[in-house]
Amino acid sequence: MAATYLPTLKQLQYLVALQDSGHFGRAADACFVTQSTLSAGIRELETLIGVVLVERTRRVVRFTPLGDRIAEKARRVLREAEELGDMARAAGRPLSGDMRMSVIPTIAPFMLPRILPRLRRDYPELRLFLREEASGPACESLSQGRADCVLLALPYACGEVTAQVLFEDRLFLAGPEAEIGAGGASVSADAIDETRLLLLEDGHCLKDHALAACNRPELRAEATMLGTSLHTIVQMVDNGLGVTMLPEMALNAGILDHTHLVARPLSAANPSRKIALVWRRASPREKDFQLLADALTEVH
Repeated sequence: MAATYLPTLKQLQYLVALQDSGHFGRAADACFVTQSTLSAGIRELETLIGVVLVERTRRVVRFTPLGDRIAEKARRVLREAEELGDMARAAGRPLSGDMRMSVIPTIAPFMLPRILPRLRRDYPELRLFLREEASGPACESLSQGRADCVLLALPYACGEVTAQVLFEDRLFLAGPEAEIGAGGASVSADAIDETRLLLLEDGHCLKDHALAACNRPELRAEATMLGTSLHTIVQMVDNGLGVTMLPEMALNAGILDHTHLVARPLSAANPSRKIALVWRRASPREKDFQLLADALTEVH
C-alpha cells in the first residue's frame, strides 16, 4: 500500500496566516518564523497537493479560488486540532492553561480592571490573552478560532454560539445639566434632540442598542456618528458639542469624573443592553466558560 502524504498542521498554519495578513513578512512574524521558512512551507504544501494556492507578485499576494477554499478548510482543521488540547485541559484543573478572549471596546476599559485581579487571585493557572475589537470582528475571531470566547453586549447576531447573560447594563443620557436637567429622574427618549446626539460610528453595537432603545427612526438619520471611543465622545460633550448615551458600567467606572456633565437614566421600552459571554457551540471547554461567566457575574 502506497504511503499517503498529508499536509502538516504547520503548513496549514502558514497558509491561514498568509490569508489573514496578505503579506509574507507579516504572516511569518505572526507564526514566529522567517519569511523564507513560511514561503517554503507553503510551496511544499502546493507541491504535496499538486495545485497552486497563491499567486505571487512583487506587490501583491493573491489567493486562487481553490486556495481560498483550502485556506477556509485549513481554519477548521486547525480549530479541531486546538480542541484536542482543549479537551485535555477541560479534564484537568478548571480554568487553567491558555484562553483567548475578545472584548468589545464599550466593555473592556470599564469591566476588565475590576475582573482581572479577581481572576488572577482565584485562578492563578489561567493565562487569559485579551483582544479588544468591535462586535463584528470579535465574532469573526470566534468563528475562525482566533478567540475562544467573546465578552460582548446583546442583542447581537454572533453566529452559532452559546451565550450566558451576565447582567443588564442600563443606558443613560449624559450631557450638561442645563440641557438634560438636574436630579436623578429619568429622561424620555422622545425628549432627546436628534440634532445634538453624538454616538459611536457603525460597527459599535452600543450605537445600535442606543438607537433601538429610543425607537425613533429619525435618530439614525440625524445623530452624528463619530469613529472614536466613549472617552473621546465624553470630552466632546463636555465641550458643548451635544449629548450622548452611556452605559451604566462606564458611569460606575468614573467616565464623567473631572467633567461638568451629569447623567440621567433613559426612559424607554428597552433602556439597557445585556452583557454576555459567548463561545462556540459544543466547545469541549464549555464548563470552563460557564465557570468564567459565573466569576464575571460575581465580580459585577
